[in-house]
Amino acid sequence: MNNSVGNSGRVLWAGLRALLVLTVVCGVLYPLAVTGLAQLAFPGKANGSEVKDASGRVVGSELIGQTYDLPLKDGEETASPDLRWFQPRPSNGLGTNSVNTQYKIILSGATNRSGDNAELIAWVTDAKAAVVKDNSTADHRVKPSDVPADAVTSSGSGLDPHISPEYARLQVHRVAERNHLTVAQVDRLVADHTDGRLLGFIGEPRVNVLQLNIALRALVTKA
Repeated sequence: MNNSVGNSGRVLWAGLRALLVLTVVCGVLYPLAVTGLAQLAFPGKANGSEVKDASGRVVGSELIGQTYDLPLKDGEETASPDLRWFQPRPSNGLGTNSVNTQYKIILSGATNRSGDNAELIAWVTDAKAAVVKDNSTADHRVKPSDVPADAVTSSGSGLDPHISPEYARLQVHRVAERNHLTVAQVDRLVADHTDGRLLGFIGEPRVNVLQLNIALRALVTKA
């Protein structure tokens, strides 16, 4: 009996020591080491790839898209886009939160609707009509055939911060008119903020909407 109790005690004490050692190593030392290395080697990415405006204020992350909408009016359930700014691709978020009011989304995910789904077809049709209407100006008419796919569909994650250069250029005339700038000025802005394929062959050319709108704000302030 005494031997049994003694053996059980030794096993429990060994287990407790293992728990304490693993807790310190895996729960304290390892996270501290990883965090420290990340802060030394990749401080920007480690802190969420924060984007700052000209005043140094953090205005978002280069990895997460944002909406640029007008304040909700009485009776409205969906805000209208603020057409002074370049608009991102649509996002069918799976939730809302009260902290990030710029991009009201909690979960990342796609709609998973098939290409022949009636609701998806209606969304795309309505989105295309809105893109044509919003981006047509007095001296520039957008044709439905000019609208790229990313202007009317959300990304797989719903969080994509980028749009295609084609969609950015489609918005140039409207942005120029709304901000009293020349088309050439805004077109140059888009060209300056277009990123090419990674390593020259991975992915597609893209434009980060947040970075582009920060540059647009600076240009409007300067004009």
